[in-house]
Amino acid sequence: MGVMRREGRGHRDDTDCFPSAGRTVEAGALRAGYCGKTMSASQTSDAPTLLVKIFGKDRPGITAGLFDTLAGYSVDVVDIEQVVTRGRIVLCALVTQPPAGLEGGLRATVHSWAESLKLQAEIISGRGDNRPRGHGRSLVTVLGHPLTAQSTAAIAARITATGGNIDRIFRLAKYPVTAVEFAVSGAEPETLRTALVTEAAALGVDVAVVAAGLHRRAQRLVVMDVDSTLIQDEVIELFAAHADCEDEVAEVTAAAMRGELDFEQSLHARVALLEGLDASVVDKVRSEVRLTPGARTLIRTLKRLGYQVGVVSGGFTQVTDDLKERLGLDFAQANTLEIVDGKLTGKVTGEIVDRAGKARLLRRFAAEAGVPLAQTVAIGDGANDLDMLNAAGLGVAFNAKPVVREAAHTAVNFPFLDTVLYLLGVTREEVEAADMHVD
Repeated sequence: MGVMRREGRGHRDDTDCFPSAGRTVEAGALRAGYCGKTMSASQTSDAPTLLVKIFGKDRPGITAGLFDTLAGYSVDVVDIEQVVTRGRIVLCALVTQPPAGLEGGLRATVHSWAESLKLQAEIISGRGDNRPRGHGRSLVTVLGHPLTAQSTAAIAARITATGGNIDRIFRLAKYPVTAVEFAVSGAEPETLRTALVTEAAALGVDVAVVAAGLHRRAQRLVVMDVDSTLIQDEVIELFAAHADCEDEVAEVTAAAMRGELDFEQSLHARVALLEGLDASVVDKVRSEVRLTPGARTLIRTLKRLGYQVGVVSGGFTQVTDDLKERLGLDFAQANTLEIVDGKLTGKVTGEIVDRAGKARLLRRFAAEAGVPLAQTVAIGDGANDLDMLNAAGLGVAFNAKPVVREAAHTAVNFPFLDTVLYLLGVTREEVEAADMHVD
């Protein structure tokens, strides 16, 4: 299903129409005309209009045919929306009322044209355009596998309960998950987010809420965690398997999860268990790393859109540097295993990348790229990622623990990393179309 909507006019040189700094224009003058021209009936809020609705079996030429029919009655186009679902078209055209004495002819001609194509037509008289949008404009993205009618009803009802109105619904993807986007007015994004998070968890769907506006299109830098986010594995566990110390590493990890050790303590304790391991194991671990499904698609698509993409990890540069090269990432930062005389020493060198370090690196990479924090996206799964998720313009908890899901801006609980694209308004159709062309 696709919706086309156009709410503007062609580009004009703003210097001809709007005041420069230090100059003012009377509000009445702006209401009375635009760039010195008298406003047409289509530009006034209470002018008589006709809503022409056409629906039936889709075929080439319907849109052209309708407007060719309307062209004979001197009407202006105020708004157009069209959607095609499973071969059925719904085309709505809002036009100005024709000159006196012509409306009856317009109605008869449109109905006759529609009948000739075995379409149905409905024409409704009224005034003006759409009612003014309420304060607060949000985009609510819902992901389901499947997306049930029950879930959709519950989400829509909760939006209504917050005072929001659904202005438009658009499908972003049909697989690997069903993703739809609701354009909502009349409710603030934070109010919607609070109301929908609990509902979504109970329904088994994911819901993301972002403020509508230009800033959504301006996000230009993405930073990801590595373990259990970009890749399916925990790198320390892969090393531990080669050192025959998996159980010991698991015990330290469990102690850290219980809060008995902080990240730095647990990192040193686990790395110490790798002492004496031959450095050749690094290549073996690199070959064992499994990318999360959708990782390549996410990165490839973001790069096509001009994003800078990188990783910050509590893991090890011996793996993240390899991922950076393989995936064409712009930056990568992690801890470094010390290797002396071809053996792991059981120590790490350099500054530790921990929870605070990840947020600090996000800020550094954003500053180096000249990207405001509000235009950044962070993706992670663990408590170690929380500061980074909260610092970013959009923080995405990916298959995360409950405490992380609750604290992040939004959560994705499906095992496909490219579903993050839908939160940015990118459709599956756009991704696939781009993949058909060689960059």
